[in-house]
Amino acid sequence: AYSLLLKDSPAVMNLDQMCEILSVSTKTGYKLLQYGDVTFIKIGRNYRIPKAHIISYLRVGNEQPSI
Repeated sequence: AYSLLLKDSPAVMNLDQMCEILSVSTKTGYKLLQYGDVTFIKIGRNYRIPKAHIISYLRVGNEQPSI
């Protein structure tokens, strides 16, 4: 179901795009990355988050309490 919701999203997103999709603030987005809830790739000062990692976070988020 999450794959269908995110089908128009890019395969790799930046932090702002991730926050928009998850409907969270930038501060909360940084916390998700810091706590390891969403796996990311850091290139220089930029965060890149694969869509597959966001989908897996959403699936796990239904099973565990989040921030």
